[in-house]
Amino acid sequence: MTPSELDPAALRQRKRLMIAFWLIAVFFVVELVAGVLTGSSALLADSGHMLADVVGMGMSLAAIQLASRRDLRAIVRHLPSTKASRPYRLRILIGVIASALLLAMAMYVVARAVIELTGEATVRGLPMLIVALVGLTVNIVAFYLLRDPTQGSLRLSSAYLEVLADTIGSVGVIVAAVVLEVTGWSWVDPIIGIGLALWLLPRGFRLGRQGVRILRQAAPPDLDLVGLEAALRRIDGVLDVLDLDVWTLSADLDAASARLGVTRDTDRHAVLERAQELFERHCDISHGTLLVEADGDPVPSEVTW
Repeated sequence: MTPSELDPAALRQRKRLMIAFWLIAVFFVVELVAGVLTGSSALLADSGHMLADVVGMGMSLAAIQLASRRDLRAIVRHLPSTKASRPYRLRILIGVIASALLLAMAMYVVARAVIELTGEATVRGLPMLIVALVGLTVNIVAFYLLRDPTQGSLRLSSAYLEVLADTIGSVGVIVAAVVLEVTGWSWVDPIIGIGLALWLLPRGFRLGRQGVRILRQAAPPDLDLVGLEAALRRIDGVLDVLDLDVWTLSADLDAASARLGVTRDTDRHAVLERAQELFERHCDISHGTLLVEADGDPVPSEVTW
């Protein structure tokens, strides 16, 4: 899929997310290497938060690419084996694997920091300070890129909040570096490292759970499928609701598909319009495919949004 196949709003989101994604991805590598070379638990833990941002933004980028009309028509017809869905599901799988690595990384940093507390630390504050200041600069640039005052994009807003939260990590490393350099208190680095690593655990669990839900094509946890089916049956002219399915495409995007059996004299356009309104306004399902058919129809009426 080429960028020209995305709508203008999605294209703007994609460009801004892509730039922020690569900025933070590159700095993740820099901070990880710096953490290893300096022996700083705080830097290692903060690099884990950068990796969490990379995973979250990667999932958002995959969702934006998925949400083109051409790809969406295939996905909402519930054909997970199509070419349209394979790249997306592969990216989500990579995200789930990366989430597991985040959890392992957090536990490693905690164990390392505990050992560091009981031994003689040799971490130097100045290299930590330089790397942390660069990280803070990267976060500030990402803030600017992910601001979305006009579009109200949930994807950009969630990414913005994640990067905003990471500022605390950068500030924590800066404080640890200054205290370490000025006072020589070696316990500061492992203490900050443990705090940042423990903070990383819920982020890793959340990202992993989100990815697993997408891979399982699970319904949104707060959706009442029985109530939704009953509401569809109450639409004038609807006799039956067949193959109703609702599943998670991304953190802020759910999809649905259904076939509605109607009487032959029913206004199919009105049924489709009412059913789509029900999905969008009452269930917050922004993408789907509906088929309306009566006995003897050669081709059912369809709407995809």
